[in-house]
Amino acid sequence: MTRAKEANPTGRSCIGAAVALSTVLLSLCSAPVLAGDPAVEVKEALTQWMADFNAGKTDRVCDLFAGDVRGDYRGYPTRDHQAICDLLTKSLADSTRDFSYALDIKEALAFGDVVVVRLVWTLTIEEADGRQIKSVEPGMDIFQR
Repeated sequence: MTRAKEANPTGRSCIGAAVALSTVLLSLCSAPVLAGDPAVEVKEALTQWMADFNAGKTDRVCDLFAGDVRGDYRGYPTRDHQAICDLLTKSLADSTRDFSYALDIKEALAFGDVVVVRLVWTLTIEEADGRQIKSVEPGMDIFQR
């Protein structure tokens, strides 16, 4: 788990952060250069991203996303690469909360230069007082070479 920094007594931005972080993962992403089975490599990239996030590696959490990424989630504004990275790094820098992701990949299908991954991201936020907030977000991530 990673320690997070600015307190929010209402907990509202925690849920907003959870939804926004999930939004990031429901958008067009750029996977590493795909030399083997693209679906397998994208699964590995997602698993590595989760490990980097959970380890608090702020220098790595933006690596998954293409420069032209669009983070779309109902009820929230579309986020570009900068907005996504700012949100991720701010969340990881928040020392008042622990953030961790769990990943459940349902399937990954390759179609030429595109891989579509059906998955469930579960974000757990642990507050300083021990309360936990969980956000379970089923979705679809789309990767393009």
